[in-house]
Amino acid sequence: MPKIVAVANQKGGVGKTTTSVNLAAALHKKGHAVLLVDCDPQGNATSGMGVPKNTRPNLYDQLVGNAEIQDCVMKTPYGDVIPSNKVLSAASVELVEVENAEFLLRDQLKNIQDQYEYIILDCPPSLELLSVIAFTAAESVIIPLQCEYYALEGIADLIGTIKLCNKNLNPKLHLEGILLTMYDSRTNLTQQVAWEVKKYFEDRIFETVIPRSIKLAEAPSFGKPGIIYDKWNRGSRAYTKLADEFIHRQSLPED
Repeated sequence: MPKIVAVANQKGGVGKTTTSVNLAAALHKKGHAVLLVDCDPQGNATSGMGVPKNTRPNLYDQLVGNAEIQDCVMKTPYGDVIPSNKVLSAASVELVEVENAEFLLRDQLKNIQDQYEYIILDCPPSLELLSVIAFTAAESVIIPLQCEYYALEGIADLIGTIKLCNKNLNPKLHLEGILLTMYDSRTNLTQQVAWEVKKYFEDRIFETVIPRSIKLAEAPSFGKPGIIYDKWNRGSRAYTKLADEFIHRQSLPED
């Protein structure tokens, strides 16, 4: 059985997709079979892995029943991808009246899960049906948290949604960890935010922190994960370290 993890935060611009893409690529680079599922209609994880956003069939086609999930998988040098684009936003409307829509991705992933060790779900920056579909399919959630003033706003809502999904839809779902992103140790604000997060979440914080990095921001325009575009920059090294920490966590006994 693969480890299925959702990467989520309803606040945009916190490094959610950057984390999804680079964690997937880092795991793949270490020799693991990885699938990245782009659950965000913006399709940035798709293009970040070098797949054109207009690729069909994609996740929308799978969710609405126009394609089997295995036909939506695209092979890339950085890991496999199920792509998305703006048409996915229509799924939130079209699936409202569909019975058990929350389970559509989970049930289809069972058809291909034996091919992968890790499946990463890049969630949209909102707590809506697509996020619930991802949470229902996942085993755990990684929350990237930007080290800025409003970082903690909305985290309670997100964790509340995770708990509701755990109670009503997916009893296996839990918080994998909170990842501090855009970290700048030179500023008092960063230090304060980090202290507040550690105060409330203690052992749920990843030891690895992701620094601000221009190279990570440039990489998507070249259709490559940051760890491939410039493997030596500090942001890429941090994501490689995160992959090691993530793998290590899977070997630890459950609480």
